[in-house]
Amino acid sequence: MTRYFESAEQITNGEWLSRPRRNLPPTEAMRRALKELDLNIVEMSDENATLDGGDVLFTGREFFVGLSKRTNQKGAEILADVFKDYAVSTVPVTDGLHLKSFCSMGGPGLIVIGSSEPAQKALKIMQQMSDHRYNKLTVPDDIAANTIYMNLPSKGHVLLHCTPEEFPESAKVFEKLKDHMLIPVSNMEKVKVDGALTCCSVLINKKAKV
Repeated sequence: MTRYFESAEQITNGEWLSRPRRNLPPTEAMRRALKELDLNIVEMSDENATLDGGDVLFTGREFFVGLSKRTNQKGAEILADVFKDYAVSTVPVTDGLHLKSFCSMGGPGLIVIGSSEPAQKALKIMQQMSDHRYNKLTVPDDIAANTIYMNLPSKGHVLLHCTPEEFPESAKVFEKLKDHMLIPVSNMEKVKVDGALTCCSVLINKKAKV
C-alpha cells in the first residue's frame, strides 16, 4: 500500500500543521521526526476541518489553498489562523486530485503551471487574489507542473522535474531555466496511484542536529 507524506503536512517557518482527510500512518512518524528538529507542532482539532498538503502552495510570500475533495474551507481558515503573517487565498479545484496536481513553485516568484483549462483558470484566480506579480512557466502536461524546487547553499537553484521519457514536451520547457540545476526524476510508478513528486517530499529550511 502506497503512503504519501505530503498529504499529512504543512511546514512553514518552524510550524507543522496537520489534519489530512483520513488518518495516515506517516503522521506519527512525521511527528517524531519533527520533534527532533524542535519544530512547533499544531494539531487541527476540528473534526470537520480537512487540509491536504497537496492543496497548499506556499510561494514564500503567501499561501494559496486549493478547495478540493481533500481540503475544505475550515481547513484553509485554520491554516490562515496559524500563519497570521501570511495572506491566505483559496482556489477552487474542480478537476484533478488537488491544487498541486497542476502547479508548483519552480523558484522564487516562479509558478510552474499546466496548460489545461482547469490549471489556467486556477492560475488566473491566484493572479487576481495576489498583490504580487508572479512569473509563470507553462508546461503542456499538468502533472509535469508538479516539481520540487530547492535553493541549496552549495548548488544554488535546484529543480526536480519530470523525465523526458514521461513528458518529452514538458521536459523541453524546463530547459529554459538556465539558472537552475535541472534533475529529472521518474514518476512513472507513483502516477499509477495518483502520486506526484511533491507527494513524497517534505522540505524543511532548518539544519538537523547531527
